[in-house]
Amino acid sequence: MCIRDRAEYALEYGTGVLEVHVDAVSPGDRVLLIDDLIATGGTAEASVSLIRQLGGEVVGAGFLIELAFLPWREKLAGIPSVSLISYADENP
Repeated sequence: MCIRDRAEYALEYGTGVLEVHVDAVSPGDRVLLIDDLIATGGTAEASVSLIRQLGGEVVGAGFLIELAFLPWREKLAGIPSVSLISYADENP
């Protein structure tokens, strides 16, 4: 596999790595980031970083579920973000 760039990010229990294929994002591309769950924001923040390193512009982010009681929004400041399901409390 031909990897162009990678980003390492912190998890609660270690680290994770995202890798992007050489032709995944081109300079000037407008990208909408979609993920199933946003919790601490580490994966989304690393994804945004990779997209920007490749010259892309993140125009928004969408999530199926958000854990609103965690401070993930700080990591995506300035990026319009929406979710379909929001858990405001740790014990729903």
